[in-house]
Amino acid sequence: MRMLLTSNYAAAYAVKLAKVDIVAAYPITPQTQVVEKLAEFIERGLMRARMIRVESEHSAMAACIGGSAVGARVFTATSSQGLLYMYEMLWWASGARLPIVMGVVSRAIAPPWSIWADHSDILSMRDSGWIIFFAENAQEVLDTIVQAYRIAEDEKVLLPVAVGWDAFTSSHTAEPVELPEEKEIESFLPERPRTPFVLSPSDPSSHGNLAYPEDYFKFRYAISESMKEARRVIIEVGKKYAKLTGREYGLMDKYRCEDADIILITMGSMAGDAKDAVDVMRDEGYKVGLIKLRCLRPFPKEELGDLLKRVKGVGVVERSFSMGRGGVISVETASALTELGIKDVTIISYIAGLGGKDVGMDDFVKIFLDLQDKCERGASFETIWYGMKEGM
Repeated sequence: MRMLLTSNYAAAYAVKLAKVDIVAAYPITPQTQVVEKLAEFIERGLMRARMIRVESEHSAMAACIGGSAVGARVFTATSSQGLLYMYEMLWWASGARLPIVMGVVSRAIAPPWSIWADHSDILSMRDSGWIIFFAENAQEVLDTIVQAYRIAEDEKVLLPVAVGWDAFTSSHTAEPVELPEEKEIESFLPERPRTPFVLSPSDPSSHGNLAYPEDYFKFRYAISESMKEARRVIIEVGKKYAKLTGREYGLMDKYRCEDADIILITMGSMAGDAKDAVDVMRDEGYKVGLIKLRCLRPFPKEELGDLLKRVKGVGVVERSFSMGRGGVISVETASALTELGIKDVTIISYIAGLGGKDVGMDDFVKIFLDLQDKCERGASFETIWYGMKEGM
């Protein structure tokens, strides 16, 4: 079935398809429509789920932790300041190895106040032990949330998953979305399996008690090993989902990269304009390509390395900046290539679109041309705040 849906509504339909048991809800712009739609589904009897209306985002994740700990399939969604308020509980969720799925409508962090797209909120999660995806459009939001439950609940993984999408550009933009049949998803995503970490009155246990240093160290190592397993599970689940729907997803998407000698990396809704820019540049004879990063954790180091080891230059266009260090994705990309022993690749970090500042096709063309020029001049790693100076 095809429907006209925003990414917010697509997320709600995905949760409905996943037959979630508990939704913990607290409103924040521009996420509110997600839980409003889920409340409508529950009220109309279209979902056999319990809606828990909590007093804060901190409590929303606490409710998800409680529900997941006793075996329920749970969901919540948040954005920006709400995610920061929830931050303490993110670590409890991953440390307890709970397969929670959360939607993050990525929005700038105050001050000053902004309600527009920015990736600083979701990237603040990168060290917390959560698997992190970022979707380009409504279709990808729906498909990724459905897959997220299967990934999170895999016994080799057992980690929470966050799925992000851009505020307003994606969250409130309606587009055609293909909805799988419920019976198809039932076969792809059966009921949540019982795991060693589920609490039961018949077999009492507890989570989160004091651990001595040697044991704490082992807990963190176990999460690291599960992140390694998650890479393989994500790819396997993507292939199985493709057999069901015809839409395959992996750790990243490649666009016209086969013979490219310069490549841009971006993520989220900007990827559509970036693909148009690739087509324009190709028509003018430039060998350019685009990587859309889908999975931030685990970071696709090897996959990026295999593709970038033969190019002259890489430009990372991102809506985030780590104060005192640089663009988050560009720094991680540079680090990954260094670890893999890949040298002589020019890497330029383009900080663009912070706080929702528009970045369109013409901007990506300018960035491609600038990157081409820097490659010819043999530039080393550099950070450019795109749009802050005349001409760039």
